[in-house]
Amino acid sequence: MASRVNKTALHPGGVEPALERTEIEEELYERANIDYDRVDIISNPSVASLYEDELVHEPGSGIVSSGALSTYSGEKTSRSPLDKRIVREESSEGKIWWGPFNKAMSPEVWRINRERAIDYLNTRDRIYVIDGFAGWDERYRLNIRVVCARAYHALFMRIMLVRPSQEELKHFHPDYVIYNAGAFPANRYTEGMTSATSVAINFGEKEMVILGTEYAGEMKKGVLAVFYYEMPVKHGVLTLHSSANAGEAGDVTVFFGLSGTGKTTLSADPRRSLIGDDEHCWSNQGIFNIEGGCYAKCIGLSKEKEPDIYRAIRFGAVLENVVFDSETRAVDYDDGTLTEDTRCAYPIEYINGAKIPCLSTTHPTNIILLTCDAWGVLPPISKITTQQTMFYFISGYTSKVVGTGEDVGEPQAIFSSCFGQTFLALHPMRYAEMLADRIAHHKANTWLLNTGWIGAGARNGGKRCPLKYTRAILNAIHSGELANGEYEIYDTFNLQIPTSVTGVPAETLNPQKSWKSGGADLKQEVTQLAKLFMENFKKYEDEAAPDVVKAGKQTQCAFRVGG
Repeated sequence: MASRVNKTALHPGGVEPALERTEIEEELYERANIDYDRVDIISNPSVASLYEDELVHEPGSGIVSSGALSTYSGEKTSRSPLDKRIVREESSEGKIWWGPFNKAMSPEVWRINRERAIDYLNTRDRIYVIDGFAGWDERYRLNIRVVCARAYHALFMRIMLVRPSQEELKHFHPDYVIYNAGAFPANRYTEGMTSATSVAINFGEKEMVILGTEYAGEMKKGVLAVFYYEMPVKHGVLTLHSSANAGEAGDVTVFFGLSGTGKTTLSADPRRSLIGDDEHCWSNQGIFNIEGGCYAKCIGLSKEKEPDIYRAIRFGAVLENVVFDSETRAVDYDDGTLTEDTRCAYPIEYINGAKIPCLSTTHPTNIILLTCDAWGVLPPISKITTQQTMFYFISGYTSKVVGTGEDVGEPQAIFSSCFGQTFLALHPMRYAEMLADRIAHHKANTWLLNTGWIGAGARNGGKRCPLKYTRAILNAIHSGELANGEYEIYDTFNLQIPTSVTGVPAETLNPQKSWKSGGADLKQEVTQLAKLFMENFKKYEDEAAPDVVKAGKQTQCAFRVGG
């Protein structure tokens, strides 16, 4: 603090000279009218200082026995996709895939929500600024600035963004700014608001505003949504909601899959280097990770099942909504009292063998579409054509089971186009066509890998495909065994399935041969799943390429006579 001057007997306090303001403080004042005289702006603090602030100011936080910081996200313990908004503005309006996951927000409502968020931030004693890069390839990276009121949010994004050097931070200027005022609700009576939660992106002003949710994942996925717009529109680069790894020879595999299909587990392969676990881009130069960290599910986590993730939960990592022992501080990863969606964020370099920098100049050799089929009618592994790849990519299918034991009910199908429809900015066919072009140009092999039920469906006495079989299938893909193997046609889906895979019993590879409860039951399950597939695909047929529509119709016809 500067010394006071001009002290006199009448005015012993004198005059305090104006403080010299930092570049960040001046930018926040000019851009958002954030009052640096009223609020303490803490810029790019250390991990240790964020730990301290979280422990002092956030009830329920604590340091667990492994050294990670545990925190509670608040009432919202998962994302709110139906509260996502995109501002309808001139530069992006004609490109956006408007619909239930890209609801339009008027510029007037945007200004109201933005002002509401900034007013809230101006009432805090302290706010945090985190600057970081999105994208490991410097040719395409975006500079992201996060302005938030919780130390937990600051540490989370410090982990999830690519961390700049001190030299790079000196004159960092953002391409996009995220204003996170999640503890303060949106005004539900504002036009277009359907709840107290609003997650809004303005591609014209290059800003994002969060109100009414303190779930940190909204920031991470907001950056992904920005990439789903910026990369294809401005650079011709394909954004992927996927994991990726690389073999010793540099061969790259990309994994698509919704929650519960094994995307994180299977990409963490001790024989291969992890490029990233969730968000990537495929450019003309190769593959690069968007993020600087990983964000893994923790429910049921164990050292035996997920050793790499388990070891990564240490000082510098953030645990969300887990339950820990108040004396030993040991985490009970099986306890879902606060939520079944417990999570941990950790820097990617905490994974042994991670590929740093997280990019590859080698184009993918294998593209794997993961699903967890509870009907038990999809083969454990299928080799698929480019047109089938587009069909299953647009479908983005998996399923989940309700109930346990003898009380298992009918499976619930989940479809999410491009395996990430809530994040897409453009129509799914735009991304599917870009993927097909790259697969064809680089002669990548494409596979449909089912980590779900085999022998029968979940309600017919089937069992989950053992992880050791799935790992054996992946080994056969990476060794080239399956690329050069013999195949038979699985008529039910018009899929090519291998006649043998090293380490996998041959009878498990074809559902028509492995189904235990009879052909009638198989046909019934096939018919049910087929109907769901085709009903979902109708949403995209109007913009689908003719060969993709044909692939879907071939599947539909095969479904009708399957079993």
